[in-house]
Amino acid sequence: MEKVIFSLTSSKKLAKAISEKSGIPMGESEVLRFADGEIMARCKSDVQGKICYVVQSTVSPSTETIFEVLMFADALKNAGAFEVVLIAPYFGYSRQDRVAVKGEPITAKLVAKMIEIAGISRVICADLHTQQIQGFFSIPVENIDTSTLFGQYFAKRFDELGIKHSDVCVVSPDHGSANRGRDVSSELNGASLAVIDKRRPAPNKSEVINVVGDVKDKICLIVDDIVDTGGTVNNAVEALLSKGAKEVYVAVTHAILSKGPLTPKIKEFVTTDSVEKDNKGAKVLSLAEILSQNI
Repeated sequence: MEKVIFSLTSSKKLAKAISEKSGIPMGESEVLRFADGEIMARCKSDVQGKICYVVQSTVSPSTETIFEVLMFADALKNAGAFEVVLIAPYFGYSRQDRVAVKGEPITAKLVAKMIEIAGISRVICADLHTQQIQGFFSIPVENIDTSTLFGQYFAKRFDELGIKHSDVCVVSPDHGSANRGRDVSSELNGASLAVIDKRRPAPNKSEVINVVGDVKDKICLIVDDIVDTGGTVNNAVEALLSKGAKEVYVAVTHAILSKGPLTPKIKEFVTTDSVEKDNKGAKVLSLAEILSQNI
């Protein structure tokens, strides 16, 4: 069956790269914004009977990028598309996945339901904030794991720098990301593990309580899924250096960086193109190959 790939406003470069890797042609889309703030997303290609892939990280402004997806999916179904598949490397509102304080919504679940109602039949994401988000959908959701991508990059990088893998400690910035750190460390021969024990006194604020693990004289590699304000990573870097770490590298899948660059004390910052922005000095690994394999 014929396939076509579309981009909206947030992932144009990635959509083009996926198209080139997969050999699936790009379709033409248009997103308009009217004077009163309303949005219009429309398809300008023939999609009758075709499988349509919509590539859009629902990153800031998340409400708008999500609404673009909903409207465009509806437009594709109205135009006779056989199936609409959403490729959302970064899934917006994923951190609102539970009720932390009485009276709060579970917004990630609400967004999942809206995506289904819009006519999307399958979703492909990368490193969802929590696995439970997949359970918010009643349609198939594929969560691409980037651990191998980061692990293989750093295995080669450390070899180039003459750093023994046994001198590396992979650090999880909180208990929730411990499995991610373990998976990355499996690509490094003999690397140790550590976890940052932290607490959040308020949204977008974190405090390091302790470092669980031996990081003295180690080359530390912090691995996380999202960096937003940078507070967690910056505090983790300071804590590791204060405990005697030689250098600190950072690998984060989704670099939102809403408050600007991270601390210059980081030896190397590596991320992916799930969020398309100019992160000066960062090494960007493309998700195009992995995502093209999944379509």
